[in-house]
Amino acid sequence: MEGHWYDAAAGPLVRPYAMTGGRTKPGPHGVRFDLIALVVVDRSGPDAADEALLGPEHRTLLGLCRAQTQSVAELAADADLPVGVVRVLLGDLLEGGHVKVSRPVPPAQLPDERILREVIEGLRAL
Repeated sequence: MEGHWYDAAAGPLVRPYAMTGGRTKPGPHGVRFDLIALVVVDRSGPDAADEALLGPEHRTLLGLCRAQTQSVAELAADADLPVGVVRVLLGDLLEGGHVKVSRPVPPAQLPDERILREVIEGLRAL
């Protein structure tokens, strides 16, 4: 049992609020990360020495993003952290220049119903 700080059934004993320093909102500007926002490591960002100053959860997220571009939801699942915690940690990483976040492209707007009816009528006329 020595060296075990977690219970396999319960998971880590570190509470989410401890990982975020009690914060529930990312960054000082209240940035909100959509679940499908894509996160990638900023190659021109801080160097490895700066990364060493980050907490273990921050470094885990950076490692996952370094392997491939990931969505916020994927990061939460792969890091086995609550989405709220991941959003706060990503806010820290974004503010520190470690990552870039691209906003999801909004779904395509449906064409006007009138246009669809004209297309159907045109097809029927053939």
